[in-house]
Amino acid sequence: MTDFPRTVVGGVSMPRMIIGSNWFLGYSHCTPSKDKLIHESFSDYRKLADLLEVFMSAGVDAVIAFGRNELLQAGVKEAEQRTRRKCIIVSTPSLPHDRSTAANGFDMDVIRELLDAEAACGATFCMPHTSTTDDLVDNCAREVRHMAPVFAEMRKRGLIPGLSTHLPQTIVFTDETGLDAETYICIYNSMGFLMPLEVDWTQRIIHNAKKPVMTIKPMASGQVRPFQAFNFVWNTLRPQDMVAVGCMTPDEAKEVVELSLSILENRKADLQLQETRSKATVKTRAG
Repeated sequence: MTDFPRTVVGGVSMPRMIIGSNWFLGYSHCTPSKDKLIHESFSDYRKLADLLEVFMSAGVDAVIAFGRNELLQAGVKEAEQRTRRKCIIVSTPSLPHDRSTAANGFDMDVIRELLDAEAACGATFCMPHTSTTDDLVDNCAREVRHMAPVFAEMRKRGLIPGLSTHLPQTIVFTDETGLDAETYICIYNSMGFLMPLEVDWTQRIIHNAKKPVMTIKPMASGQVRPFQAFNFVWNTLRPQDMVAVGCMTPDEAKEVVELSLSILENRKADLQLQETRSKATVKTRAG
């Protein structure tokens, strides 16, 4: 299988497909029972390594997740040993903050300790999670408040700074103010799932971004079928942008890689269609 196409982010070669983590860390965006299924399915780190191995063998050697998660660390280490490839960690830590942070900024002693741990776990990118970023977005001042000193501390530790957000204006404000972000994580799917702006508006913001964008939730957490989801994202993003894809099984990983490659290469996908009895009347018969 051809290695997946790549781009460059902050000087680092990145696959245009990134492994998403919600579907092995337990965030289904569906029901508590679905979350429970995910947790039970990945109680053993070797199951996670089986999934990561498929992606990494295809050149999809980057994952978006909380880098200090023990399951992730064990699964990545095992998959790296199997594939003899290094996995790039795009870590999305939550930064401790409260109502005083808006005026006074972060407790930088706490931030330095947190970033030391991020560097120690092998993260390449450090992108404060949306639960932090979006609390600091100031629509009146058109800025993301108090991130500059945090990014400066990231640089000191060799971490590449970026922002994870659910608010498209985060990208606009960061570009306008010159904040030292090398990339963004942004929701993008054809359904508009969890997106606060219309899809066409979000697409325009991504296309105007000064830096590459890592898009997430292309299948709207399972609500859009892969064929529709990937034809949309791969045909409406820029060549430098990326798509994070979450799966629960190695076979699903094989399918999304092949489907995505077929779209990018403008060819028929080498995939078997899902069968039901109702398809019998439309199938071509031999002879």
